[in-house]
Amino acid sequence: MNAPVSATTGTSAPRPTFGTRALLTVVLSTAAAVILFFALRRFLPAAWSSPGSPELYLTGVVGAALAMTPLAYFLAKRSGHSENPPAWFIAHAVAGCIGVGLLVVHSGLYLRRPPALLLAGGLFLVVQGAWARIYLAHRIAGTFGGKYRAFLSPDPPDKAHLARIIDAKRTLLATLDADKSEATFRPTLAHWRTHPIRSWRYHRLARAELGLIGQRRAVPAAQAYWRALHMAVAALFLLGLVIHVVTVTFFAGYVADGGPIHWWHLADWGGPDR
Repeated sequence: MNAPVSATTGTSAPRPTFGTRALLTVVLSTAAAVILFFALRRFLPAAWSSPGSPELYLTGVVGAALAMTPLAYFLAKRSGHSENPPAWFIAHAVAGCIGVGLLVVHSGLYLRRPPALLLAGGLFLVVQGAWARIYLAHRIAGTFGGKYRAFLSPDPPDKAHLARIIDAKRTLLATLDADKSEATFRPTLAHWRTHPIRSWRYHRLARAELGLIGQRRAVPAAQAYWRALHMAVAALFLLGLVIHVVTVTFFAGYVADGGPIHWWHLADWGGPDR
């Protein structure tokens, strides 16, 4: 992939990099800062130990905003309009890690209620993402540089089936985006919005093609399914985050469970007297 070209100078802008050392620095620095906060919390004002206090509430707001950055990365990537994918990837990794750290601080380590599952999901995403970037990336690179029987020698009937799938993809692609190549095309959010049925059909054909050539069978399970697991947990994490925000904003009485409501809210539905 060519480096993005600057609109003002017409020259190729350098692509940002995010190596193992940089990633470990972000992850370990965030973890150290969180550990240091809880180690020194007893010396801080009482508000930093009180769930729902303005200090911890605002910490949660900032953490939630940063934790939503991976969603922006996903949308930019799937929209097809991201001019600098590496920069978006770096932003999603750094902001996501720091955001989860702030959410841990926001929790005050009161882990006996359902929001604790959010922290578990966020920590899993950070650890798994770092593992994939540091360890699994080398295995993936080796896969692209190696030869796998499943990719090179399908049985003769499978070759005919594969040819039919590719022909169907090319025919369908002509109605979706005639300027794109079948070998690299993937429906973007714009395609899903304007042609949902055609996009779904193309997606199914692409999945059938991958299944036929045995893409996942040729690599270890961890390599084959890590991204699907990462995306699934991320979706649940973001959904849980939205539910938590809605709950504390509109159902503050339920969250406080009869106690005082210290945080900003719009309604106190769900309290004992409601």
